Amino acid sequence: MSVAVLGAGAFGTALAISLARRSNVTLWTRDPDHAADMQREGENAKRLPSLALPDTLTPTADLNHACTATTLLLAIPMQSMRRFLVEHASLTANKTLVACCKGVELGSGLGPIGVICEAQPRAKAALLTGPSFATDIARGLPTALTLACADATAAKQLQAQLTTDNLRLYRTNDTIGAELGGALKNVFAIACGAVIGAGLGDSARAALMTRGYAEMKRMALVLGADPETLSGLSGFGDLALTCGSDLSRNYRLGLAIGAGTPFDPNITVEGAATARAAATKAAAMQIDMPITNTVVALLEQRLTIAEATAQLLTRPLKEE
Repeated sequence: MSVAVLGAGAFGTALAISLARRSNVTLWTRDPDHAADMQREGENAKRLPSLALPDTLTPTADLNHACTATTLLLAIPMQSMRRFLVEHASLTANKTLVACCKGVELGSGLGPIGVICEAQPRAKAALLTGPSFATDIARGLPTALTLACADATAAKQLQAQLTTDNLRLYRTNDTIGAELGGALKNVFAIACGAVIGAGLGDSARAALMTRGYAEMKRMALVLGADPETLSGLSGFGDLALTCGSDLSRNYRLGLAIGAGTPFDPNITVEGAATARAAATKAAAMQIDMPITNTVVALLEQRLTIAEATAQLLTRPLKEE
């Protein structure tokens, strides 16, 4: 089975580098100039500088060529994935499509696998998620991820195909739980960044992480996921990584909100759209998610940090 990574951002490039250390891989970018630069320079200087591309990795802007692979890793932003699959339905049909993004789609409230199943029902859908930074994967540092797929046979094939010397995959058939953990941890990373940016301290951050984890499990129960999934890599593991490192774009956005400093609007921050989508879904299903709602209010500038803190601290007292 052949592999292509669609999307030459930092994470897509890192996955392609890791996979190319064991077999030939195609890395697709929509920008022909970007593909030419990678071919000439032997690195993705635009998105992941100073990390060499193996000779077995082929950058291209030819989507038709990339989609001759049987397994396509979709390293495409969550809010863009449906449009991509609809626009290129003939190229992605009957493929194994592995989403490599995290989030909840605005409008539908679906996660990555849900979007694939709706937009490309003739494909096999899977999700690669968990605690990982692109630079770690590309540098060959040990990383463990969750591979979520409802089809047990396809999951085992993908696990064997995508595991590398530094990338260890654990499989699950709980696709809802894996989607949910990867999506909501970005929301709570924004909240934790805001706490640190505002100078509220590590104790407050620990409290937010813990109560955010409780919100994850609360929604998981209602949606029919296994709460135990969230104690694994796709939930707790990703939460621990993302809520404490400025390598996370979501955390950096929170830092900027908390400190009252500008943030580059051209940087894709999945947690911002996911917070809005998750809050809407929670309200419709009557799920209590105060941290998620507070993040939305901060993003929309309906609350200041001081007001948000006071609002969370004055919630009714209850058992943990």
